[in-house]
Amino acid sequence: MQVDVVVVGGGAMGSAAAWQLARAGRSVVLLEQFEAGHHIGASHGATRNFNTAYAEADYLDLLAESKTLWDELAAEHGAPLLDMVGLANHGNVPKLELIRDAHQERGIESYFIPADEAANRWRGMNFATDVLFVPGSGRIRSADALVALRQSAEAHGAVFKYSTPVRDIRIDGAETVVVVTEETEYTATRVVVTAGAWTTKVLNGLAKLPALVVTQEQPAHFTPTDNTLVWPSFNHNPDPDPNNELYEYWFSPVYGMLTPGEGVKAGWHGVGPVMDPDERTFEPIPQQLEALVRYAEEWLPGVDPSTAVPISCTYTTTPNEDFVLDRFGPLVVGAGFSGHGFKFTPAIGRVLKDIVDGGVAPERFLADR
Repeated sequence: MQVDVVVVGGGAMGSAAAWQLARAGRSVVLLEQFEAGHHIGASHGATRNFNTAYAEADYLDLLAESKTLWDELAAEHGAPLLDMVGLANHGNVPKLELIRDAHQERGIESYFIPADEAANRWRGMNFATDVLFVPGSGRIRSADALVALRQSAEAHGAVFKYSTPVRDIRIDGAETVVVVTEETEYTATRVVVTAGAWTTKVLNGLAKLPALVVTQEQPAHFTPTDNTLVWPSFNHNPDPDPNNELYEYWFSPVYGMLTPGEGVKAGWHGVGPVMDPDERTFEPIPQQLEALVRYAEEWLPGVDPSTAVPISCTYTTTPNEDFVLDRFGPLVVGAGFSGHGFKFTPAIGRVLKDIVDGGVAPERFLADR
């Protein structure tokens, strides 16, 4: 079967690439190895942070574009995809000052709030430092976003095929690539691989990428003790406590947000065990969960720590946590989103579309930089 572009991987990034390519007039087939709406990778779940607390120009550029594109997608979908509840950042104030300076240069609203004032404003949280609050942040309705991306892509002619693992990718020239499934061979001028934790397996040596480390991450939902509390999304860099036997986890940032109907989600960033995505246990590491419960006891007085309901997802992380958005002949790769990619989804789809069309991503995102 002949097609302009085959997209391998139907999570957020692959769906966004298919959306952008289809609305640009390309014929697109997306192949996803699991069923629609599965919980096996990195894109499932009801919410993600829309976090604009970055100081790097490349990420701030993508964030500005993403906000515009999320709103465009929501208009097509007919329902909102962003809840702009704001985002409270605390701990590591020198880093937050750099972010605030970068925001000021770009006219992004953000400002510091003293810890006691922040605790009075958000009674479900404790603070030990000044808080950098970004009103133009919040959360993404991520499950709704996946549906919206698919529906909009299909409305522009893309074909999504689920439960269709890719068995082989053959590069037959600078402008020809063959993608093999159990039922069909697709011949295309470009293939976009956005396979998340399975990227290395799918590529099978076809592209030289930085090391991609797959981990099973284990956040949890906690039940609020008072449904009248106001919750911003949040990021926290707690100071390590050497007297805590769970000390290792306190080196890592914590992120979180209220997920309506499920509770307050909180999780360590990038501390899960390294794991083959096809051999996951989906069971939390007891010490890691215990450390998260203790974090809730100390820093989230608005939740009941005993109600922790663990969640399982994957991170696919590069050595520097920068994404890989690059081309290798007719092969285009979007990978290594390192646990902070979802907010950028629609803009990453646009970047991947531009690479298909002969463009180049910013240098930060090239595989060999």
